Amino acid sequence: MTTPAVRGSKSASIGVPAVIIGVVIMMVVPLPAMLLDMLLAVNLALAVVILLTAVMAGRALDFSVFPALLLVTTLLRLALNISSTRLILLHGEAGKVIEAFGHVVIGGSLVVGLVVFLILVIVQFLVITAGAGRVSEVAARFTLDAMPGKQMAIDADLNSGLIDDEQAKQRRLDVGREADFFGSMDGASKFVKGDAIAGIIIVAINLIGGFAIGVLQQGMAMGEAIQRYALLSVGDGLVSQVPALLISVASGIIVTRVQSDDDDGGLGDDLIEQLTRSTLALRIAAVSIAVLGLMPGLPKLPFFALAAVLAFLATRKPKAEAELVDAPQLEEGGNETPEVMLEQVRVEPLELELAPDLLDLLDPARGGSLMDRVRALRKRIASDLGLVVPPVRTRDAPGLPMSTYVVKLHGIEAARGEAPPGHSMVLGDDATGLPGRATVDPVFGLPATWVQNELAEVLAAEGSTVIDRASVIVTHLSEVVRSAAPELLTRQDVQTLVDAVKTVSPVVAAEVGGETITLAEVQRVLRDLLSEKVPVRDLTRILEAVTARARETRQPEALVEAARSVLGATISSGAAVAGRIAALTLEPLLEQSLLEAVRPGETGSWLALDPTRMEMLVQGIGDAVRQAEAAGHRPAVVCSAQLRPAVRRLLATGRPDLPVLSYTELSRTLIIEPVGVIVLAQRAAA
Repeated sequence: MTTPAVRGSKSASIGVPAVIIGVVIMMVVPLPAMLLDMLLAVNLALAVVILLTAVMAGRALDFSVFPALLLVTTLLRLALNISSTRLILLHGEAGKVIEAFGHVVIGGSLVVGLVVFLILVIVQFLVITAGAGRVSEVAARFTLDAMPGKQMAIDADLNSGLIDDEQAKQRRLDVGREADFFGSMDGASKFVKGDAIAGIIIVAINLIGGFAIGVLQQGMAMGEAIQRYALLSVGDGLVSQVPALLISVASGIIVTRVQSDDDDGGLGDDLIEQLTRSTLALRIAAVSIAVLGLMPGLPKLPFFALAAVLAFLATRKPKAEAELVDAPQLEEGGNETPEVMLEQVRVEPLELELAPDLLDLLDPARGGSLMDRVRALRKRIASDLGLVVPPVRTRDAPGLPMSTYVVKLHGIEAARGEAPPGHSMVLGDDATGLPGRATVDPVFGLPATWVQNELAEVLAAEGSTVIDRASVIVTHLSEVVRSAAPELLTRQDVQTLVDAVKTVSPVVAAEVGGETITLAEVQRVLRDLLSEKVPVRDLTRILEAVTARARETRQPEALVEAARSVLGATISSGAAVAGRIAALTLEPLLEQSLLEAVRPGETGSWLALDPTRMEMLVQGIGDAVRQAEAAGHRPAVVCSAQLRPAVRRLLATGRPDLPVLSYTELSRTLIIEPVGVIVLAQRAAA
């Protein structure tokens, strides 16, 4: 990882362009043999460093400079080839390094040198470079195709509160850098291929040119000319091809690298951890190698030694298994204290039970992020509603059908769904006709299909709405929590909220719990507000309005309406769409007759209407709502403040999602757009 000091270094900013210009100058200006030896050693050392950096990188982006570095190293090798060719043809010598490769590495044999050189070129050109180039091409195409899906996943995590704006910005930057990297690697792999071809041509030129110069200009015998120039030419080719081969291997490692589970883990760590993970595979390998060692004619020592090593590795416990085995076990009856037993029988307010095949969602080692998303959901709901969401007790339930999850409220099942492993959900019209298991979205009721993750990635790249398993569960859990918010608000939660108000408004908080108003009455008010999806974040103003009204009356409905009066702008904004409220108003004569029919009760005001008239009123409201929705509006019923609680209570069972507002709650900043008038059903028919 480059430190800021190095990244901002002026010497690095000036030195790199200077090196590139120097490499270009090397192609034109002759180099002395001693300087050429030094540069050949630098080229070899640079190739080794690049290879080791590629091996140790945890992910491809950790070596994002590699495509540009590939061009620079290719240019350096070509410049060294030109310089060495100039020395070989002009002076019949090219320094100690090339001479050592010609005499020591290949034993001074021209045939051996040519064979070794051709093998290196074939391995680099036909095996490593061709494979790496194909992988780069495929990786670039799939990375670009997957960009829209990755961007959608980032937006989904940001909206769910799993990440903040800075993390989302960094992840978007990484997605763009990844696409740029693999796109660059697709083209940069051609440099390696061209370098291999250039190496063959340069060796051929050195052989032919050196033989001609030695015989025609220097008067050497043919055998002497071949011996002298051929060994130098082959040595020069080997000196160039060894670093080229190392960098080709580095290129192949980079483009085939799958990101490590540990950001700091390199290829070596992953190889050791994954190759020794399966003890059964190691045992079978040990037996197979030992059997081979028993075959006649084969040397027994190396085979038996390898079998012993494999058998030893098979006796080692994998890390995860060792941690599990070494964990302390509770003895039977050793922890049956009353506190432990009470903990076991306690009913949790909010539980999430998972079938055994869904437990991978809880394991970060297998990519599970469900717990992080649940924690983020609690923060998000607290921010939206002002509700202290209790911890979600998540546990496995072996008795559930496979791929099933259950959400429980106070020990009672409140919702159930499925999230099959290896699948993602495709929503809406995009799901029609897809190969997979047809289903229905548990929150919005839209048609959906569970498809394999491989197909889901392709569909996401094409713009389809794709949701992963964890998002399905968290969205379903969010809907359950929001709907059950009044039930989840306990007396202790209210006390916690009031204590928080003390830090900003101690005078207001001091009135709660005394003679003015009790904690139970505040809880009742907050629950009634939450039941109509009204946020209780602005608790200071709510308590101010409620305590002021409580000096006149302790009637719950009056206290709730007092709280709504100060939250009017918030309430009406929640019912608005793009700054407009699609208002359904009562026909004036009907509203007047309903006001006369309002009666107080223990649980709140109600409408004293005969059953026939009540049915006609409900049907009239339903007809007006359906007409408004058919016209593309999201309507809200607007009536007088005295009538609002009774109308809301009338619609609470049939249309709990329909906002019922009073005229005093309408914000001045919103545009009120009348979209219909509510009349009794028989008058509409007439």
